[in-house]
Amino acid sequence: MHGHRTASLASSQESSPRRIDEKVLSDLESDGSTIEIDKTFSPSAWVKIVKKSLACLGSLSSRVLLTRLLVFFLPSFLQGRYSRERSRPIKLHPTAYLDGMRGLGALFVFFCHYSYQGFFIAESFGCGDRNWAWLKLPIIRLFYQGPAAVCIFFVISGYALSYRPLRLIRSGATIELSEALSSLVFRRAVRLFLPPIISTFMVLCFIRIGAYEWTREFATDTRFMKNIVEPHPRRFDDPKEQFLDWVWSLYCFIHVFAWDPDAGRIKYDVHLWTVPVEYLCSLYLFLVLMATARLGARCRLAVVALIALFTYRSSRWEFLLFLAGMFIAELDLISGVHVPSTHGRVPAASTKWRVCPNRSCTAFLWILLSIIALYLLSQPDANGHMTPGWVYLCSLVPQWWSVEGYRYWQSIGAVFFVFIVGHSRAWQKLFTSNIVQYFGKISYAIYLMHGPAMHVLGYHFEKWAYSITGVDGYWFNAGFVLHACFCIPIVIWWADIFWRAVDIPTVKFAKWFEKRCLKD
Repeated sequence: MHGHRTASLASSQESSPRRIDEKVLSDLESDGSTIEIDKTFSPSAWVKIVKKSLACLGSLSSRVLLTRLLVFFLPSFLQGRYSRERSRPIKLHPTAYLDGMRGLGALFVFFCHYSYQGFFIAESFGCGDRNWAWLKLPIIRLFYQGPAAVCIFFVISGYALSYRPLRLIRSGATIELSEALSSLVFRRAVRLFLPPIISTFMVLCFIRIGAYEWTREFATDTRFMKNIVEPHPRRFDDPKEQFLDWVWSLYCFIHVFAWDPDAGRIKYDVHLWTVPVEYLCSLYLFLVLMATARLGARCRLAVVALIALFTYRSSRWEFLLFLAGMFIAELDLISGVHVPSTHGRVPAASTKWRVCPNRSCTAFLWILLSIIALYLLSQPDANGHMTPGWVYLCSLVPQWWSVEGYRYWQSIGAVFFVFIVGHSRAWQKLFTSNIVQYFGKISYAIYLMHGPAMHVLGYHFEKWAYSITGVDGYWFNAGFVLHACFCIPIVIWWADIFWRAVDIPTVKFAKWFEKRCLKD
């Protein structure tokens, strides 16, 4: 659920916090930067404390506890038989490829936020005089194009949330449908908002212990942050004032009464604006599902198409993508495209969508169509109207389209790509591979953790790398590659821990809480 701001260009919402003023840090360098140590606490006292601590660790129970703690902090894929949560299920469900798409999308959003601070990545290949790097070519740039990934997120959410209710509607299971919708509405807020509450509370704790102060100077140094300077949360003098500020920020974050993404942006992690948008669109989607539950399939598709047309004319690209996901789910249920494979690995594709009798020919055509969809997804986040290959397409964006122009073709590309992947064995094999499924499991954790992990630890490695390579010319690029070798694993490590410690328990808690509330 994440385009870039510069001094003269509007940026995308998921990857573009506004530049902060230079004065943000002026009064944040603590007055008490040096700490006086109590002289009565002699070195001998420290020795006694250390000896007692080692004696405690000598006991069997303490060693077992320490071992479990150390194992817990290992990434799940390194724990082997000690892992309580599998990074990949033994048998994949028919739409498991959606999890893989979500996982790579979250990773690409992180790459976007990671690279846009040092590089201007909003423009595409051939725009102006400075965009001739091969990494800016269409499709290739999707590896770090956050706005396109967010469009994919919203289509997948619409599909995933409506798939089971639509299946129940088509089977005539009215009672089960009402229970399913009620459960979805009840648990949705807990599922979406509880993990960000915990992650931003972690940020609050890091701020209070001074972890954000360690990287504050680097975080606003324009020698390193050549493009975007992300807001680095300030540290209040009064802990109580800091806590109340966090509480108020959460109140504004849980924002479901307006469509403005900035209204739901929380300053303790500015990347999380998509969470309240996702929740709002989910509620609208559940309403559409309920309103069309008694209609026949064709009539329901027609009604959803009309609602989507109205949403499109209103420039509400977020909800339009949710509706598109619902529409695709209905089409897939009609065609029976997701018939479980006898091998339990990749779902079998339906023959109803074969555009030619030969299977190889059909597979090739799906791949060809997917390339077109990926090209549309690659619409530049800035200056598309002066980019080769995009001048004409950008001229087709309606004048009444009131949001960012780059949302237009990116949204269309996202819809077509999700639809195509559902019918392409080649793409499904990629998205159901072991490593991609692992990223699918930790996708929400990557989204929530990449900001804090970079601000607390990542900036240390960036500063270290640039101290070796310097920041002039291509040496800046060399420094970026060097610190990426450390920062990317750190973010994945943090996300893995957060997934096991918070994300999985949140899902279980939401189900438990619902059951408790259902009891008389």
